[in-house]
Amino acid sequence: MPRSYVREARKRVGPKRARIRPIIERLLHKHADAAIALRFGSDLELLVSVMLSAQTTDVNVNRVTERLFEKYKTPEDYLAVPVEELERDIFPTGFYRQKAKAIRGTMALLLEDYDGEVPSKMEDLLRLPGVARKTANVVAAELGEPQGIVVDTHVRRLAQRLGLTKEEDPVKIERDLQKLVPREYWGIFPHLLIWHGRRVCIARNPKCERCVVNDLCPSSRV
Repeated sequence: MPRSYVREARKRVGPKRARIRPIIERLLHKHADAAIALRFGSDLELLVSVMLSAQTTDVNVNRVTERLFEKYKTPEDYLAVPVEELERDIFPTGFYRQKAKAIRGTMALLLEDYDGEVPSKMEDLLRLPGVARKTANVVAAELGEPQGIVVDTHVRRLAQRLGLTKEEDPVKIERDLQKLVPREYWGIFPHLLIWHGRRVCIARNPKCERCVVNDLCPSSRV
């Protein structure tokens, strides 16, 4: 897209700081059901679900965890079976060897340092094997203590299209969003962009004519 067009489009919609609250408010109204798609019944199940979700779909993870969580209910359960058995149980999620190793390492550390409980602080979550910033952000937010903003492919694409960031690196995108998004929305904001990205602002064929923020979006085609 020519730079002149981008510049003119940004002038048309106004500065991002003035647009962020209207964007959030409209998306909240449009996607009132926006929430994490993973199914879990405890903090431990949440952590395992998010760890398994790397490089696969939430639908696939939910299919696997439906049986997995009947068998494994405590950190001790994940350590009580041979690693090969755990690998078989999570095989459909892909990268099962790495994931099994990370899960077992995480369970051991939870028992050793956290009394078997899932911590909610970022610095503690990032100590867990296989837990990178995105996973830690998801877990912290779902535990009610968001300390950052989750950046996945939908969040990156929509944040760029909405002119909220020019960055490509997820860490830098998160930094830009943290400066703009009011802290009370850090937990829900990624869900709003994810659901809007799945339903309306589709990667190859965005439905701009149906978009509730098209007048606030410099990439709008209407």
